This record gives sequence, C-alpha cells and structure tokens, in this order.
Amino acid sequence: MALHHPPGLPGIAAAADWRRALPDLRAGRDTLRELRLDDAASLLDHLHRPRVLRFIAPCPSTADGFRRFIRWTHAQRRQGALACYGIVPEAAHDAVGFVQIWRIERDFSSAEIGFALGEAFWGTGLFMRAATVVLDTAFTVMGVHRVEARAVDVNGRGNGALAKLGAKRDGVMRDGFHDGDRFRDHLLWSILAPEWRERRASEPHAS
Repeated sequence: MALHHPPGLPGIAAAADWRRALPDLRAGRDTLRELRLDDAASLLDHLHRPRVLRFIAPCPSTADGFRRFIRWTHAQRRQGALACYGIVPEAAHDAVGFVQIWRIERDFSSAEIGFALGEAFWGTGLFMRAATVVLDTAFTVMGVHRVEARAVDVNGRGNGALAKLGAKRDGVMRDGFHDGDRFRDHLLWSILAPEWRERRASEPHAS
C-alpha cells in the first residue's frame, strides 16, 4: 500500500503498511511508536494509578498483564483491527501512555479513538500533540472517514481535550460507563475527515 505525506500533516511515514508494522511518528520532540514488551513496567508505573483509572476501562495491574496487553495489540494490528501507539516523551525511552484507534466498520471507514496517559504529563500538551499525529495517520494512512470517542460525562479533562481537538458532540450514551456502584452517561464525540483536513489546513504550519 503506497502512502503519501499530505501537505500540512507532519510526522506521517511516506510509505508503509501499518498492518505489518506501525510507522513511527513524531509529535514535536516526542515520539509515537508501537508498544514494546519492555514498555510494560513504565506503563504499569504511569497508568495503574487511581486518578488515571478513574474514567477509563480497567487496565492491567501487573507488568505481566501489560505484556499480555501489548502482545494482544500486536495481534490486533496484524489483523487490521487496531493501531496502538505508545507515547514516548522527549528524552524518554519507554512509553508513558498510549493512543489507540480501532475499527468500528470492517473497512475502517469508521473507527474509535481511546487514550491513557500518566498523570505526571497531564496539562503539558503531550496528549494534544500525540492525539493530533495519530488522527493525522488515521485520516490519511488508514483511510478513516469518521473517528468516534467516548468520555464519561463528569470527566471534564477528557471532554475538554476532545473539544479542543475539534470533535463535535453527537449525543449521550445513557449509563454507558460502570463507575463503582453506579452507572454514568458517556458523551459521544466525533470528527469527520473533511473537518479534520480543514482544521489542519488552517493551522500556521500548513503549507
């Protein structure tokens, strides 16, 4: 599959088949790359924390659990079902979080994005940089037309990040998240490929 680097969308590999191996991406001085087994200890340290786990699906509670998760993401990528990028900050070697894109429709025309990031990096801009290059890849390399995202209604940080990315609220998924002894609503967001291209073209770096 020949891939081309569209004007104004930095960080996308010029040619690669993402199902065989995810191309490394650059987000400023940070790196987005496929998760490796030796990321397990770092992911456990950064993600298995109460504030991180508050509004996401349960994540592994041991390094071995994360290694199983990493192997699973590789298998899903080979099947063309999911791309999971580890987030590696400048000057670091191991991932401190990840951004995933998984298919909703079999042809990947519709997909969902999910993410988790260590709280030490909240508010640093790292998530926005990482999510931007992964969305660039989804809408170009992977041929996605619609990206969906969900965030719990009381997760102000998550919903704010999606709005900042330019996502539009599509509706409410009632009782979509099991939060301890109660259920909470999920807010459903979406971004369409033409909207993303227009947004990126209007940014100062676009050519």
